Amino acid sequence: METSITIRNSKMLGQLIRDTRKQQGLNLETLAGLCGLSIRFLSELENGRETCGFGRVMRVLDALGIDLIAQPLGES
Repeated sequence: METSITIRNSKMLGQLIRDTRKQQGLNLETLAGLCGLSIRFLSELENGRETCGFGRVMRVLDALGIDLIAQPLGES
């Protein structure tokens, strides 16, 4: 079953990433190895830091199997 979640800010995205990582039984070290990023970066991302680079965020989403779908506000 696919679930769609509306992400409005970096904190919400970080929470989605953290929840998905934990559901998959991954710790930060394992996820860091899967996507080639540092544990520090992943921790900052999960905590909603707004300055995380988009390309690196996309690598994390890809490693977790999360698709990013954007649509204009007001469309459902």
